[in-house]
Amino acid sequence: MWEAYKKGFKAYLRLERSLSENSVEAYLRDITHLTEFLLIINQPKSPGEIVLKDLQSFVKWIGELGMTATSQARIISGIRGFYKYCLIEQICTLDPSVLLEAPKTKRSLPDTLSFDEIENMIAQIDLSSAEGGRNKAIIETMYSCGLRVSELVNLKISGLYLDVGFIRVTGKGDKERLVPIGTDAIKYINIYKESIRSHQPIQPKFEDILFLNRRGKNLTRVMIFYIIKDLAKKAGITKTISPHTLRHSFATHLVEGGADLRAVQEMLGHESITTTEIYTHLDRDFLRDTLQRFHPGFK
Repeated sequence: MWEAYKKGFKAYLRLERSLSENSVEAYLRDITHLTEFLLIINQPKSPGEIVLKDLQSFVKWIGELGMTATSQARIISGIRGFYKYCLIEQICTLDPSVLLEAPKTKRSLPDTLSFDEIENMIAQIDLSSAEGGRNKAIIETMYSCGLRVSELVNLKISGLYLDVGFIRVTGKGDKERLVPIGTDAIKYINIYKESIRSHQPIQPKFEDILFLNRRGKNLTRVMIFYIIKDLAKKAGITKTISPHTLRHSFATHLVEGGADLRAVQEMLGHESITTTEIYTHLDRDFLRDTLQRFHPGFK
């Protein structure tokens, strides 16, 4: 039912609004998130049947998945754009997104995990199952390389240069970068590839994707959210946890350890150094102690 609406919306974004392919795909992903939610709650409504309460429940759901306020606001913007299209095309007569409130997107400092907390999460993985072996490789790779969840699910075997300790990552705007990878992550990727992945059926077009689900296709972003939130719960961690938490922790631990900010920017794939600089504010005690120890004029 929704495929026809999405097809029309796609044409509208391309032709009427002249958006780039990346922007078009982002809008369509926003609508896909909404349709996934409707299927999960077993209410496959059409655009005209959706009311404000449905959208509010959806926003609450993506918030509980661990999406940041910024990500939530982006998705809400996509939904509003879709309903603007629906009104133009007379698919619906009312816009249920008009009164939908986006979460405040003030630049708050994200939760981070200590190294011990990350180790505790990894310790909760059941390595007796195939999924457990895969999940261990996933967590080790995310933390070792500071990957975005989208970068992880699209990681390719052809982009692994494990013999020299690097992986090739495709980030925002299809920009590629080489990222160093740690020995533990290399170890568990190799175990996963040789002992688990090599024994499962792989669907056509997914032969080069590293991390696969049991059906032989790539994992979804939502699945990574569930894996990480489940491990955090088992580890007794009460912080707000998402896949991005591992990326934040990776960057914070590097900065706290004295890493050059430009190097961290390169590894994270940030366009601007100002995006990376948020990590210098995460541990004020650490920074104050550093100044007291090393700056001759700081008292």
